[in-house]
Amino acid sequence: MQDEDEIRQLIEEHFEAMRWAPGEPPDWNRFRQDFLPEAQLFGTARPVQPRTLEGFIERMETVARANLQSFEEHTRKMKILRFGNVAVVLAMSELLENGSETSHDISGYLLVKSEGSWAIAAHAWDQAGPQNPVPEDWM
Repeated sequence: MQDEDEIRQLIEEHFEAMRWAPGEPPDWNRFRQDFLPEAQLFGTARPVQPRTLEGFIERMETVARANLQSFEEHTRKMKILRFGNVAVVLAMSELLENGSETSHDISGYLLVKSEGSWAIAAHAWDQAGPQNPVPEDWM
């Protein structure tokens, strides 16, 4: 059970470093700690555009922070499948943009355990919406 608890904590807490508000920038160094250095991130845009961790952070700094005064993301539910040192997680998050705009997404994570700790090797996500709703049992 300890591995599942560590995975749950990693996924629940890693978005805390990515929040920002006027005068409060995100903590990208803390955010980086959750990932393997060569991790791949796959956002909702199609066709898919794989990004490195540094590419993702650069995009968040130049696009998202330019358009959003504040941003928060909180994991609300997750399912973990683990075998040995490999885990796959599906997690539903609630996003709060500019203090009033709420949306949801579901992320898929590939995690690996190395040298005693879990890290994100890949992260993909898709936005929920009318054509792609969050399953009722996840709300």
